[in-house]
Order: sequence, then structure tokens, then C-alpha cells
Amino acid sequence: MILVIGFVSVEVVCEKCSAGEENEQEMDPKLTEVSQFFDQFKAAFLRNDYDSSSNLLSQLKVLLTGFRSLPPLFEDTPNAVQELTIARDIYEHAVVLSVKTEDQDDFERNFFQLKPYYTDACSRLPPSPQEYPILGLNLLRLLVQNRIAEFHMELELLSSSALENPCIKHAVELEQSFMEGAYNRVLSACQTVPHETYVYFMDLLAKTVRHEIAGCSEKEYGSLPIKDARKTLRFSSDKELFEYIKEEHPEWEIKNGLVFFQKAKESAPCKEIPSLQLINQTLSYARELERIV
Repeated sequence: MILVIGFVSVEVVCEKCSAGEENEQEMDPKLTEVSQFFDQFKAAFLRNDYDSSSNLLSQLKVLLTGFRSLPPLFEDTPNAVQELTIARDIYEHAVVLSVKTEDQDDFERNFFQLKPYYTDACSRLPPSPQEYPILGLNLLRLLVQNRIAEFHMELELLSSSALENPCIKHAVELEQSFMEGAYNRVLSACQTVPHETYVYFMDLLAKTVRHEIAGCSEKEYGSLPIKDARKTLRFSSDKELFEYIKEEHPEWEIKNGLVFFQKAKESAPCKEIPSLQLINQTLSYARELERIV
């Protein structure tokens, strides 16, 4: 009986010791500091204070360099999972922040810092609910920047299940429509986005597509009724059409209910190719070569 009690008491002491060790791990000063800064970042982000968010993000990235469990080292530290999780969360927020600030270069930097957490660290972390929306967002960025080869390279890296995700499928269908010249489908898709963060790049894509349609309209038509021009360019109101013309095509003229397009510049007259002279020169060169041989 005494031995049993003694054994139980030892077990209790050991459990307390292990619990104390876990608490020490959880209370790691570096991890605590990063968590506190991240809370401040998220608070600033939620109130749309992007200047403060950017400053805090810079400090967070410096603090993250103190974690040896993060890429590219991936050391198996006591708090590795917690460190990897919070770092992934920070970089996901950084990507979204770059969209909010409309900084495409910053988006690319943050995305490539985040990507190893989706690929190399995926076996050590539970899936992130933001992974597919962000991967789809990157595909959309590549499409907007007309980096089609990289677009398809990124697609090749995705699993079959990822390709079925609505965010990924949305980007793929946009690329197909854009390559086919089905601009109306592209503009229709711009009005329905699978994620709120897509609005910025979709607006840029819509602007690119309208530029293409405008160029075709200038070559095909001398003028169009305002109603038809609005429909062709996929605007929902005359006001939107007028603002677009004022900002993008001030050379167009609106008069008597019509939109008069800029006349395509006449191509320079083609110079006649002196074919007979070229034939004679060619025959002369052939005779000279024959003599040499």
C-alpha cells in the first residue's frame, strides 16, 4: 500500500514536471514577442491603418529570423510547430496587405516567402484555409501581368484536388477566356469573384480587356450609339462609360447620342518591291558562284 502511494506520488510529481516544461516552451520569450507584435499588426490591419501595418510587418519579419525552425533551415526546435504556424499566418496577412496597398512587387516578395509553408512545411502543419485563395490570387496576378508561361508553371505544381477548388478554377477559366479572345466572358467574370481579395486584380484585368475591346472598336467602327458602346465595353451605366472615355480615351467624341472613335491611323503606303531587279541580281550571283566552283 505504501509502495502504491509512493508510485502515484512520483507520477504526480513527474506530470507536474512535464507540465512545467510545456509551460516553459509555451512561454518562450521570442514566440511571445512575435505574438504580441502580430496582435498589434492585426488590430492595425482591421482598422485599415496600412502604414502602421507595414511598419509592424517589417518588425515581425526581423523577429522571425530568430526562429531556426523556419525556412530554409527547418530545424526541429521545441516550438517548431507553433513558430511555423504563426509565421505562415504572418506571411498570409502580408500578401493580403500588399493587395490592399496595391503593391504588386511587394505581393510577389511576400508570396515567395509564404510559398515554402505550403510546399516544404505542409507535412508538419495542418492545412491553411487561406492557401487556395492565395494561390488563386497569385495566378490572377500572373495573368494580369501577362506572365502566361509562369501561370502554367504554377498550375503544373498544383494537385488535382487543388485544381477543383473554386478559387483556382476561377483563375484557370479566366486565362482560357482571355487566350480565346472571349473578352465578354472575362468582363462577366470580373463581376463575380470567389474571394474579396480578388477585386483589385480583377479590376486591373477588366481594364486590360476594355483596352483591347476599345482598340478593336476603333478599327471596326467609325461610331456607335452610346447604348451599344456601353454594352460593348460592359458598363452598367452611361456615367461609367463617360468616365472611362474621359480618363482613358479623351480623343473620343460624344455627340448626338453617338460615341465617335478615333480613326485608325492610315498605314504607310507599301513600297513596291523591285522584283525584276532582285531576280536579275540573284541570277547574276548564281553565275558568279558557278564560275568560282
